Amino acid sequence: MELRPHRIINRKKTKKIKVGNIFIGGDSPISVQSMTNTVTSDSVSTIKQINQLQESGADIVRVSCPDEDSTKALKNIVKETKVPIVADIHFHYKRAIESAKAGASCLRINPGNIGSNERVKDVIKAAKDYDCAIRIGVNAGSLEKNILEKYKEPCPEALVESATYNIKLLEDNNFFNFKISVKSSDVFLAIKAYEALSDACDYPLHLGITEAGGFFTGSIKSSIGIGNLLMKGIGDTIRVSLSADPVEEVKAGFEILGALGIRSKGVQIISCPSCARQAFPVIETVKILENKLSHIKKPLTLSIIGCVVNGPGEAAQTDIGLTGGGEGNNLLYLSGIPHHKVASPDIINKVVDLVESKVKEKIN
Repeated sequence: MELRPHRIINRKKTKKIKVGNIFIGGDSPISVQSMTNTVTSDSVSTIKQINQLQESGADIVRVSCPDEDSTKALKNIVKETKVPIVADIHFHYKRAIESAKAGASCLRINPGNIGSNERVKDVIKAAKDYDCAIRIGVNAGSLEKNILEKYKEPCPEALVESATYNIKLLEDNNFFNFKISVKSSDVFLAIKAYEALSDACDYPLHLGITEAGGFFTGSIKSSIGIGNLLMKGIGDTIRVSLSADPVEEVKAGFEILGALGIRSKGVQIISCPSCARQAFPVIETVKILENKLSHIKKPLTLSIIGCVVNGPGEAAQTDIGLTGGGEGNNLLYLSGIPHHKVASPDIINKVVDLVESKVKEKIN
């Protein structure tokens, strides 16, 4: 379905960088990232999880490299996976160099925490030598000591000062293939920091609410923070950080993008919460359909409404719609046009068949 004018977001045009075979910034699609929670040195488990994340739609996957065993395993991990891999580095500059040599597409570092300027230069040289991007990862929980002493506590100004200092470190060493994040677990703090950073530079921004919490609470906090910024045209790549299966991070990321009409993947179901007017069990029907249609990757909109109050209106704006009308009188719509009636026991099979047929039409 066509996007309506009031849903068009004017995204800020940032510099375009390359992370493996993915472009970030400029006119590139907003990418969705996640991070493994396996022990990286266990390459079998890590490769398995990366492939699961890629299958769920992840454009980029980050892995933690806290020790030499991890960077040694990274070479095989990169070889056995297709998605660009970001090596997450903290403090140990040698791990960054080893990761670049192992084939990482990007290094997530905080240059100010790497050590001396000579160590930063060594990391930048490795990134240049091995065509590796860098993410400046500023976090409210790990700000430089001097900045914390200056501001007394994490605040938007502190995060942005850390980011701009680290930007200058890279620029002074003639390195420009980088993106930046200024994350916090505080939604308001993160939003203000990203807004200020977006005003201060044109480098691509990696959005996220760090340590957002479990699946339910974390998804809500991330939706508010990331969604708020995206609606203002800020952001080039996102990660929803959850204490949950990383695959759920990818799903949540695409739900945020889909809800804003920025980027769609799979079947987006619009459904009512149900009430006494429902002509069929809406909640159970939606649960079953979500499961049966989870394999579909092509974008498609589906409305499941239990009665005729809002059903026809929603069906007019979705690829496929179902409006409850009583036993035998539930009505299926295609592209907003009434198609045929369906009995309640047949709803699941009929809707699945229609969705799969519609997807084949889009492919062909």
